[in-house]
Amino acid sequence: MADDSERQSARRAAARQVRRRSKGEARAIEDLDTLKALGHPLRMKLYRALYVAETATASQLAGTVDEAVSLVSYHLRKLAEHGLIEDADGPGGPGGDGRERWWRTASDGVRTQDEDFSDAPEKVVAHSALSRLSLEQRGELYRDFVDARSAWGANWRAAAFSSEVFTRMTVEELQQLNTELHALVQSHKDRATAAEEAGDTEGREHVAVHFYGFPFRP
Repeated sequence: MADDSERQSARRAAARQVRRRSKGEARAIEDLDTLKALGHPLRMKLYRALYVAETATASQLAGTVDEAVSLVSYHLRKLAEHGLIEDADGPGGPGGDGRERWWRTASDGVRTQDEDFSDAPEKVVAHSALSRLSLEQRGELYRDFVDARSAWGANWRAAAFSSEVFTRMTVEELQQLNTELHALVQSHKDRATAAEEAGDTEGREHVAVHFYGFPFRP
């Protein structure tokens, strides 16, 4: 019988297959109800934690976000109601063995676009709130790294980076930069995933890459 690590590897492989079916594309959120569902602070934190874990149970995620299992289970069900997460294969088959339910994200992340939420004040407010919440949680993740930087080895400290660039661009130039950056990051992600699945697991850690490009007027 497969041990726990083998079963976990199998669940992760299945979750990656879900992401491959979407060809690396994030799900486009276009309706207000789904936007609001994800816009809850704990639900967004759970979605992000589940994306990183690839598959997990409510009890595992409760430990990650430091919340009660019952509360986490409730919010996971709400995410599932909107198709943001779905059952993952557990020890007893799809969804688990009845004692613990396994989850995975239903796509390779999510994305929103301003034009889908610009035709009504309520939509504008909800979309802005989601964007701010996403920014806060990304910032929290980076602050955690900064606070614990000395605990990482010298090689990781040297490899980690942050940067800020100011320039002047047209809309078309910014769009091209966005496309090229996403393609570059996706190519590195695909190569790293393939290497890990081929057995190259030594020295690997979770890595976050955040980047923004936006106009401003000083």
